[in-house]
Amino acid sequence: MSEEETKTAEELNKPAEETEPEEASSETEPEPEPETATEPAAEKPEAEAEEAEPDPEARIAELEGQVAKLKNAYAMAYADTENTRKRLTKEYESNMKYHIQSFALEILPVLDNCERALALKTEDSNDENYRKGFEMVFRQLTQALKKEGVEEIEALDQEFDPNWMQALMTEQVEGVEPGKVTAVLQKGYKIKDRLLRAAMVKVSE
Repeated sequence: MSEEETKTAEELNKPAEETEPEEASSETEPEPEPETATEPAAEKPEAEAEEAEPDPEARIAELEGQVAKLKNAYAMAYADTENTRKRLTKEYESNMKYHIQSFALEILPVLDNCERALALKTEDSNDENYRKGFEMVFRQLTQALKKEGVEEIEALDQEFDPNWMQALMTEQVEGVEPGKVTAVLQKGYKIKDRLLRAAMVKVSE
């Protein structure tokens, strides 16, 4: 036999097991790739979003509570503002109404001195001229004060009123009821509805 024929015979006589691994390796299916964790990762944000989303009713209750607090704070601020406005308005009106009070108190002694000068009687013509001058000044001064609400308190022959008068002495007078003012020792004055100076009087008993 020749060499070629010998090789062919050897190949035919080879056991089938030697060829099987090649066939098996060619026919085996590829191993499946490992599953990735992408799907759970994709589902996680949705779950977190569901958990983070607040309850609508709880959110509404929270907002209603905040609105109630703001309304309460607004009401308190408005009430404070109104009280301050009323107080300032009252003080302004009072100052405007009685703004001349301090000045009038300083002028009252001047009126007293004018009245004392006018009470003097003289036969001298020069003194009479001075008296007329005092009388004109006194009249103008009392008129100016009256325009500002300063007026004399009518006390003589009136019922004694402790709100406007001060009794310095008492006396018994026939035909006069008790509690009547029989004499005015010093005139009293008021500014509108407020006492400026009480009248010093003598009262019957």
